[in-house]
Amino acid sequence: MFAVGHLSLAYLLGKASSKLLKVNPNIPTLLALSILPDIDLAIGSLLGISIHHGPTHSLIFALLIFAPLSIFYGKRVVPYFLAYVSHFLIGDFFIGGQLQLFWPLSSNTFGFHDIGFMYIGLTDNLNLVAELSMLALTLIVMAKTGDYKIFFKNDKTNLLLLIPIGTLLLSTFTNYPFTLPLFLAFPIMGIPQLFLLTLFSIPILIFLYTAIKKVFT
Repeated sequence: MFAVGHLSLAYLLGKASSKLLKVNPNIPTLLALSILPDIDLAIGSLLGISIHHGPTHSLIFALLIFAPLSIFYGKRVVPYFLAYVSHFLIGDFFIGGQLQLFWPLSSNTFGFHDIGFMYIGLTDNLNLVAELSMLALTLIVMAKTGDYKIFFKNDKTNLLLLIPIGTLLLSTFTNYPFTLPLFLAFPIMGIPQLFLLTLFSIPILIFLYTAIKKVFT
């Protein structure tokens, strides 16, 4: 999936589960966790090896991280766990696949195509419709619940949005995974990513403005 799909999916699952469990998750944290599994791209690049869709995309790894947290925070952990695992259990599983879901117990890869079904690529119409539909639903839910207001507040937790901002910057303005920047090679997804990049940047600018203002007053 593109970043748009991962972010939207995590938000929708986080909100749905939080409503059922009657908890109030932090939205920037949900959004950051939805992107975090792809940190393996940066780690692999630094180490000069390919580990994408490996450890950070493993259900075993996710359980080892979130299970201890659930002891202390109980059901409040559930929306965050779903935001994280949605990246690979839903997003990458159906789009692309080749996930080491049970690392380190097994290095076998899994995905919708890997288990015998059709292959769905990033630019396939099925994926595009799914991602854009989830984004539209996300914006509707944010408008209805008032969650959009977090992007116009000075809150330290909004700094977590730097994680999806970094991903959106790299995936929109670099050549990966295409030969041109996404907004030029594939504007149907590049434009939504630019929109989210702008939206997520607003609270960061507000935070910086407030911090600088305090220094000089």
